[in-house]
Amino acid sequence: MIETSLTLFEQHGFHGVSVNEIVKECGTSKGGFYHHFSSKDELLFVIHDYFISYVLTKAQEAISASAHPTEKMQKIIQSFVKVFDLYKPHISVFYQESIYLKPPYVEAIKKKRQMYKEIIFSVIQEGIDKGEFRSELPVEITGMSILGMVNWSYKWYKRDGGKTIEEIGEIYVDLILQALLTDKQKKDAITQPYLLKNQMVVD
Repeated sequence: MIETSLTLFEQHGFHGVSVNEIVKECGTSKGGFYHHFSSKDELLFVIHDYFISYVLTKAQEAISASAHPTEKMQKIIQSFVKVFDLYKPHISVFYQESIYLKPPYVEAIKKKRQMYKEIIFSVIQEGIDKGEFRSELPVEITGMSILGMVNWSYKWYKRDGGKTIEEIGEIYVDLILQALLTDKQKKDAITQPYLLKNQMVVD
């Protein structure tokens, strides 16, 4: 049902598609639709929730599984980038149609997005506190820059492009860590396998 809705919303827009058209296209009934969703608004919210829940879960896993802020940031960025491949239709539809969401759903979305933002900020601050990241970088501006840069991927990423999503993730990791890491941390990269894996170039 969600996949059918994504296709129809992409083609005709949120208001250009009725519940009747959704259930007809996917071969179910209106009763089946309303068993899962109270309204089209809830359906649009669930479409967003798929991808924000994915990146939030992956970020929380990175924090739990990794001791070093550098490694945490690497894993967070890689999972963040991967979402644009896993949930590309969801993201495209959400950004095109999110203006139609009602306030309760908007607030629920803002809450999860704020949680994700705070994870990014906390990892940057931890990296500064532990001497891995440059202390002169303002945490919030740096975090918002990372979010903005990676988020824009939904505008240009194509599955049949010249780079795989994993290769694009490695490029983002390299760009962001080169900006974040202290000179000492870059020179110490040879002792840190999670940096070497991304082939960071150190003078």
